[in-house]
Order: sequence, then C-alpha cells, then structure tokens
Amino acid sequence: MKIRLLQLDGSMPNIALMKISTYHKRLNDDVNWYSHIEDYTDTDILYISKLFNFTNDTLYLPENAKIIKGGTGYDITLKLPLEIDKIIDLDYSLYPSCDYSVQFLTRGCIRKCLFCVVPQKEGFIHKVNPMKLKSNSKFIKLFDNNFFAYKNWKENVDILKSYNLPIEFNQGLDLRIMNEEQAEALSTLKIKNIYTAYDHPNDKEKVMNGLNILLQYIKSYKITTYVLIGFNTTPEEDFKRVEELRDLKVNPYVMPFNKKDPYQKKFARWVNHKAIFKTVKWEDYK
Repeated sequence: MKIRLLQLDGSMPNIALMKISTYHKRLNDDVNWYSHIEDYTDTDILYISKLFNFTNDTLYLPENAKIIKGGTGYDITLKLPLEIDKIIDLDYSLYPSCDYSVQFLTRGCIRKCLFCVVPQKEGFIHKVNPMKLKSNSKFIKLFDNNFFAYKNWKENVDILKSYNLPIEFNQGLDLRIMNEEQAEALSTLKIKNIYTAYDHPNDKEKVMNGLNILLQYIKSYKITTYVLIGFNTTPEEDFKRVEELRDLKVNPYVMPFNKKDPYQKKFARWVNHKAIFKTVKWEDYK
C-alpha cells in the first residue's frame, strides 16, 4: 500500500508519525511524506497530524484515500492503535537533519492546570517503556511532563546516566517541588538545557525557592524558564515575572496563551529575541 504522512504543525520530530512509519514499513508498505502534486491520485492511506486547533487544514486531500487524522489539534481523545502505540523503534529517517533522540520515561502529570491538555490526554503520571535512541545521537530531548513528580525518579536518572549523552529537559521541570536532592541528581548528568516554568505570579515563592536550589547545582545559562502570559495574568504581572528571572540571570521564554493577541505576540517577540531583550527596554520596544 501507498502510505503518506502529513505534519501540519510543530517543528520537532512527530513521535506518532514516526511510529506509524515504522509500523507500515514493517509491512513493506511504501511510506513517505505527502505531496499533493505527486500523491494526489494514488495514495491509499494519508495520516495527518495536527497539534494546535488554530492550525489550518490542508486544502488538497488525495482522491479516494483513507484519511486518518490525529493529534490534540483535532481531538484530544484520539489515540494510536495499540499495535502502533507500543512501538519503541522510531523512524528517524523521516527527519534526516535531526541529530538528537526524543525520549519519554514517564507520561502524564500530577497537576491539573486549566491551560494544559496533558492530564486529560495522558492521565496521572506513570512510567512508560523508553524508546530506542537514534544512532549517532548528539543529545537527548526528554519530553516527560513532570520528571520529578514520578515516585521512582531516581531510577529514571540512572537510565539517563546510562545513555552517556547530554540531556535536554524540554517540557519544564516543576520548580514547585524542586529540592536539593533532585538538583544534586541533575548535576550528575550531562546537562545540555533545563526548561522550567513560572506560569503564575501566585507561584512566586515556590518557583523562586526551586530556582535558587537549582542554581546551586546548574549554571544559569543552561536554564530557561517558560513564562505563560494571557491566562489570568496582567501585562504588569507578566513583565514582573520576566524581570525577576532576568535578575537571576535565567533565560525567560514567553509562551502566549493566545498567539493572535497583539500584546501577547509583541511581548513574546521582545522577550524571546535575546538580542532585543538584552538591549532594548520594554517601554522603548512598544
């Protein structure tokens, strides 16, 4: 069969599509990315992935093909068939320029943040089977949503050590539960980057305490903190959180709740463009 894949959004390798590709290649199917010019008339199955509901759909669907849509941008309840979901050997050939491995050691989270789809999509935090690493990986992007909330996190630290590769904690370590034992454990790893989060001013005391602990073991230039704006916060509160992080020499990274809102879009551009953030004041940028 002729199987085609379409990734409508997201800049990183799509794990679901990589599993789907592995599954169909094991069946000796013809698998590749979809081209509406070359594949319009003879595609058997088209898998479409969309992460965000504001992403536009493609206008050029293949004739007579079975269309399978997935991702939170379509329906948060959709899941891969078990025979595909259990695959741990991802098809990295879909992304020839990717020089790292993607990995999950846990799924789910202990939190129920109103702006986050993880609790509904993945449930309470639980262990999963690690995926095989890409050969010749330069580092690992870890996508666990709340790494230290898992009760056996020490076992997972040992797994990360065994890879002997730099680790990027991509999804944001929970500073509200950060303690010295966890921070010290991080210092035993080859750390590429650590992402944390400061989503609301009400979390200031716990976030700052967690950051100060983390900074005793990890250099500030390796720490980036997501700052959610536009979700129950004012522009003044957004600015204050960013400046608090700047004072600690930690990199803030603004995440607009509504990317179409002019203020959120402009504030995110100011903070996230580091050359501008370091040289231009917000009042002058406006």
